[in-house]
Amino acid sequence: MLSRKYRRRRETCFRRPGQIFDPQSPLAWTHPDGRRFTLDFSRPVVMGVLNVTPDSFSDGGKWLDPEKAAGRARELIAEGAQIIDIGAETTRPGSEPTPEGEEWKRLLPVLEALREIPGCPPVSVDTYRFSTAARAVMAGASMLNDIYAGRKDKRIFRLAADAGVPIVLMHMQGDPRTMQLEPSYGDVVSEVREFLWERALDAERAGVLRGSIILDPGLGFGKTADHNLTLISRLAEVFPPGYRTMMALSRKAFLGRILDGAAPADRDLATAVASAISVMKGARVVRVHNVKAATEALKVAEAVARGALAP
Repeated sequence: MLSRKYRRRRETCFRRPGQIFDPQSPLAWTHPDGRRFTLDFSRPVVMGVLNVTPDSFSDGGKWLDPEKAAGRARELIAEGAQIIDIGAETTRPGSEPTPEGEEWKRLLPVLEALREIPGCPPVSVDTYRFSTAARAVMAGASMLNDIYAGRKDKRIFRLAADAGVPIVLMHMQGDPRTMQLEPSYGDVVSEVREFLWERALDAERAGVLRGSIILDPGLGFGKTADHNLTLISRLAEVFPPGYRTMMALSRKAFLGRILDGAAPADRDLATAVASAISVMKGARVVRVHNVKAATEALKVAEAVARGALAP
């Protein structure tokens, strides 16, 4: 856990669960080391994926070297990424957990390298482990992304609250080893919605500010292709009202099925289209590998929604 000073800050900022909140308002926070960050949620926010794993389904092994990872981060920033999301454990279907020590061994040098990038945007760490998340925050990470939404270790909520950093909470049926064996729902939309609402309220009860919570329906995590498409189609019904929202569908297998078996690296155009559709249906953050393609698609979607060019 963090020091008493940060716990006091959380207690002075606490909002009661269920308090009304505008999810398009700016998100501003101060990292425990004093750095300040702001995200403008009145416009779509692009999160760039930086996998430092040997076995991720899309780009495993490409960015394991810290210098290469930092170079890739610079590319993502230049293309328009407003958040860099680092993952050190693959969660592709059928994958086994990475030992905690190995996860941290991959993360630390990359976090240190990104700290050296002038004007680096918020760095999110994709982990469900409390100890990894706590060390990552102290090493400079300024956001958390938990695929288990606090179900593995609820202390991650207190960490987010004490440090004052945003946290992404994702829906998943099962775990990465089993999630795609036979995913089944009575009504995928209502079940995902109720799950996200329950996890968000649990985070708020632990002291996380509502404005610091971002909800992700978890496309591809315990869902068939039809489940994923239903969630996108009915996205306005998926998210509980009054929360910030994210869609992470980059290069997912269901896009490959739509494209007659296209490989992950050939799904960037489909990712950009689906991300733009998701934003037009209410998502505020999109998590993507190809930031340039997504940013351009979102600019077009924004202009169409506005009926005019940006001022």
